[in-house]
Amino acid sequence: MDVLFDRVAGLDIGKASVTVCVRTPGPQGKRVSQTRTFKTMTRSLEVMRDWLLDEGVELAGMESTATYWKPVFYALEDHMDVWLLNASHMKAVPGRKSDVRDAEWIAQLIEHGLVRPSFVPPPEIRRLRNMTRYRVQLTGDRTRDITRLEKLLGDASIKLSVVASSVDTVSAMAMLSALVGGERDAEAMAQLARGRMRSKIPDLAEALRGRFDDHHALLVGQMLARIELVNTALDTLNVQIETAMSPWADKLDLLQTMPGIGPKTAQVFIAETGGDMTPWPTAAQLAAWVGLAPAMHESAGKRIPAGSRHGNKFLASMLVEAAGSVGRTKNTYLGAQYARLVSRRGQKRAAVAVAHSMLVSAYHMLTRGEPYHDLGPDWLGKRNDAAHTRRLVAQLERLGHTVVLDSVA
Repeated sequence: MDVLFDRVAGLDIGKASVTVCVRTPGPQGKRVSQTRTFKTMTRSLEVMRDWLLDEGVELAGMESTATYWKPVFYALEDHMDVWLLNASHMKAVPGRKSDVRDAEWIAQLIEHGLVRPSFVPPPEIRRLRNMTRYRVQLTGDRTRDITRLEKLLGDASIKLSVVASSVDTVSAMAMLSALVGGERDAEAMAQLARGRMRSKIPDLAEALRGRFDDHHALLVGQMLARIELVNTALDTLNVQIETAMSPWADKLDLLQTMPGIGPKTAQVFIAETGGDMTPWPTAAQLAAWVGLAPAMHESAGKRIPAGSRHGNKFLASMLVEAAGSVGRTKNTYLGAQYARLVSRRGQKRAAVAVAHSMLVSAYHMLTRGEPYHDLGPDWLGKRNDAAHTRRLVAQLERLGHTVVLDSVA
C-alpha cells in the first residue's frame, strides 16, 4: 500500500497520559517506528511537541476521546497539521490491545491516507461554542429546577401552574416569594398579579390555598434562589455572546431572514459551523455532519431503516426545535412541508425533515450570501403536478402517441 505521508505521528490519548508513535522513512524503503509516552500536563505536552518537531513530523492524528484530545490538539495545531479522527473509523482487529498498539495503528492509518479528519473550528469559533453550549446547559438547569418547584408546590396543594402559564413568570415569582416570606393570605397574594394576570385574581386566590408549611417554605426558597442565580447568569452570558458575535453580524442577519430562525438559533449555527461552509463541499455533507441526514444500512440487496446519523447534537436539536415552531406558520413553504408530513409520519419525523430543509437552505444562503427566498405554500403541490404530467406524457409516448399539451387558463 502506498505511503502518502512520510513523517506522521499517531497519538493514543488518555486522561493522564498520551502514547505517541512516530513513523518515518528508514533504510531500504522500510518504515521506522518510535514510541514514547508523555503525561498530559502542559509542560509534558510541550516536550512532546518539541520531540515531534525534531523528528520532522508533518502530520499528527489522534482519536476524539471525550475531551481529553483538546489540550493535545491545541498544543500542536500551530506547529503542524493535526487531524482529529472519528473513533468509529479506526477500529483495529481485536486482540492484544494496548496503548502502544493503538498509537501505531493510528499512525499507519494516517500514513496511508485511510482516514479523514473531522472538522475542528478555529479558536475564535471554539470560544463561541463554549459560551453557546454553556447557555444550553444553563437553560436545561433552569427547566429542571422549575419542574422540581412545580412538583413541590403540588405536594403543598398549591395549584399556581394551573392558572399561570408557568411558575417562573414575574407574577408567579412574586406570589411564591410572598409564600416563602410567611404570607398565607391567598387573597393578598393574588393581588400581586401583574398585567393580564390580574384578570385571573379569583382563580389565583383559589390556587394559592393549600397546605404550605415551613419545610415547603425552606425548599421553595432555595429553589427560587437557584432559579434567580441561573437567570442572572443567563442574562450576563447573553450579553457576552451578543458582543462576541459582532464580527458575524451580517451572517446572523442573513440567517434570520428564514422563518423560524431567531437570534439564538442563528448564534448556535454560527458557533457550531463557523459560518463558513467551505469545509463541506455539498449541503448533503453538512446535513450528515449535523446528524440530520438518514443513515443507510444495506445488506444482501436489502435496505434496513437505520434512523438518523449521529452528529452535532447542539445544532441538530436547535434546528429541530425551530422546525417545530415554523411548522405552525401559515403561507410558508416550511409550514406546508411540515403539514404534509405530520399527518402520516408524526410530529418528530416531520420536525426532523423540516430541520433538514432549513439546514440545506442555510447552507446555500451562507454560500451565496443571499437572504432566504420562500417558495410558497403551494410549491410542493405544483412540483408534484408537473411530475405527474411528465409521467402521463411519457406513458402515452411509449404507446406510440404524439402528445401536444394545451394549457387551460
